[in-house]
Parts: sequence; structure tokens; C-alpha cells
Amino acid sequence: MKCIVCVKQVPDTSGVVAVKEDGTMDRAAMATITNHDDLAAVEAALRIKDATGCKVVVVSMGPAPAEGMLRELLAMGADEAVLVSAREFGGSDTYATSQILAAAIKKIGIEDDDIVFCGRQAIDGDTAQVGPQIAEKLHLPQVSYVAEINVEGKAVTVKRLLEDGYMTIKVQTPCLLTCVKELNDARYMSVGGIMECYSKPLSVYDYETLKNDPLIDVDTIGLKGSPTNVYKSFSPPVKGAGMMMEGADKATVEKLVSILNDKHII
Repeated sequence: MKCIVCVKQVPDTSGVVAVKEDGTMDRAAMATITNHDDLAAVEAALRIKDATGCKVVVVSMGPAPAEGMLRELLAMGADEAVLVSAREFGGSDTYATSQILAAAIKKIGIEDDDIVFCGRQAIDGDTAQVGPQIAEKLHLPQVSYVAEINVEGKAVTVKRLLEDGYMTIKVQTPCLLTCVKELNDARYMSVGGIMECYSKPLSVYDYETLKNDPLIDVDTIGLKGSPTNVYKSFSPPVKGAGMMMEGADKATVEKLVSILNDKHII
């Protein structure tokens, strides 16, 4: 059994978002983190490894610096890492990204008892599209918004998070699951894991590696193959400090009503 986990390095949205003159994000000028939902997916795979001894492979599409993030995941306990990186892949939207990642997963190989994990969505795009699109392109059954997982042989029982409760679904492997951050709390890197992470295999899949896959075509990858594009990225304006009013007397209420009237709120 093997767990393949798709992980994305995203801008740290707690800081300032750097924007280029053309309106796109300047990722090289921003601090980056591992996407929160993807960390939940990694932890889910590692817990299955703890229980079954399976292999965990983490894969990410991004620039060369994403290798550092993958090394951290190897230090957490993943066995292998794959960095999908090439100039031809730059500018890909969710459709093109799923094409490339699906080809990379096929290159890694999917067996009958394997599970592909993704985070529910990335904090930079918030589309929740890449995981389901990968499943469609690999012809895998999928369950999204997974909040609990139980694996018994080739049967995977999950709780799918809904707005007003949960849906219990049983699916057969191979399958793809997208995980919500509420699924678990990701473990920290261990001292031993940090010592070992640079001795674990990390492969780089570039355009030459994947170009023979039918999914990899100049018309379906990169900026040219992306049906959608980001018109503009920007930091929202900083809100002013709030006004606190104390007291429950008539004068305080009258003052509050006066302020709201002046601001045309009421």
C-alpha cells in the first residue's frame, strides 16, 4: 500500500502580500508556508503508515525552493518526495495544475490499494478544484471534505464534512480524498527525522520527465493551457481601529445612535 499526498507551498497570508506591477503575486518576495489543509492530508497519510507500515510519498508542483518544504515533510515521516518543477509549468491555473499533477502521480505509479490525498483547498486560491480534477483525470473515485478516515484493507470509510453535519461514505481503493484541516493536528518534525530527511529520496520531475504523458501538452499546461487567469492580486486595505463604548445607560445609547446616524448605517 502507498499513500501519495499532494502538497502546495503557499504565501504566508499573515504577512504582507507582495504584488508585481502586472497585478500578479510576487511569490519570491513573500514568506511561504505549507498549506494548512495539505498538512492535515500529510498527517492522515502518516497515521495510516503508523498503523500499516505503508509508504508515504509527498509531491508538490512549484519552483525549486519548494524542496525545503518537501524536506520538512520527509522529516515528519514521509518516505519519498517528488518536486514537479519546470518553466513550462509556470502560470498554470487549477485545470493545468491538475493535468501536470495527475501525470506526475501516474509516473509515481498507482496500485490497487493506494490512496491519493489532497488538502481541501489552498489558502492562496481557495478554489478546492485541484483535488477533484486530479481524481477525474486519473479516473479515481473521490470523496472531498474528509474529516475522519478509517482504512480496512481496500475499503476506506470516511466522514465527509457538511454544513449541517456529516455524511459517512465507504469507498474502495485506489481512491482520492481531499482533507479539511479539522481532520487532525499535524505532528512536528522529530530530531531523528531532521537528521534523516536529506538521506531520503527526493526526485525532480521536469517537463522532459513528463512530456510523453498524454496529459502533458503545450495547449493544456502552463499559462497557455490555463482557461482562467488572475486579473489582479492585492492586499485589502487596513481597517481603522474600532470604537469601544462602555455603559448601558440612556446617554450611551443616544451617543451610539448618533454615531451610527452620522455614518449612515441607520
